[in-house]
Amino acid sequence: MNLFKELKSLFPQIKLHSLGPPEIAHITKLEKSTHTEVLKALVDAGLDSLPGAGAEILNDRVRRLISKGKCTGREWLDVMRAAHQLNITTSATMMFGHVETVYERFEHLVWLREVQSEKPEHAKGFLAFIPWPFQDDGTLLKRIKGISNNVSADEYIRMLALSRIMLPNIENIQASWLTVGKQTAQICLHGGANDFGSIMIEENVVSAAGAPHRFTYKTIQDAIREAGFEPQLRNQQYGERQLPKEIVEQVVNY
Repeated sequence: MNLFKELKSLFPQIKLHSLGPPEIAHITKLEKSTHTEVLKALVDAGLDSLPGAGAEILNDRVRRLISKGKCTGREWLDVMRAAHQLNITTSATMMFGHVETVYERFEHLVWLREVQSEKPEHAKGFLAFIPWPFQDDGTLLKRIKGISNNVSADEYIRMLALSRIMLPNIENIQASWLTVGKQTAQICLHGGANDFGSIMIEENVVSAAGAPHRFTYKTIQDAIREAGFEPQLRNQQYGERQLPKEIVEQVVNY
């Protein structure tokens, strides 16, 4: 909490999109508190919104096999319920293509839809849903258990399209260009995605597991235009922003 306060005092305009449900659940246990009390304290310290980290697949059969040290699926969902009651915006994710069944994928989507339907009317709840395929390079799952990423580009596009159908109450569906690459992400814009994601200043999680794709502010705009759409800069709350003047000038003079 002191870190959050210090960051806000030094950079008051920064938005702290920090700590996923597994971290909130862990703090709650350490403090012998409740999710709501922990979230309130973090908001007071400067937390703005909650990422959807650690969802993986929410079924606990899967979680015991791939992420035993993380909170249960129920705890993950309960943290998000508490966040929505406090009007904290969140995102939701799904990391698939390892040991889960197709049924467990859809179960995951149904549970997210249910939590979103329970949010207070004034709250935004889940701002976005981001599915991505398991990145297996260098992971214990691959080295010890022989579990590899089995998701083709075609399957990813279908899964994203089905997510749009299954999650009508989550407005934004993001294509994970970082894990699937430019061409697959471009097709996803025609298959239900309205968000192409963002450029990464520093990303150390899926990159360490083999995700090789990279974009600059220029090439990500070019990719969106190539797909037949007009790029729009947004803030973390999905409000539209104008491109900074220096970037506009660089694009015009390119």
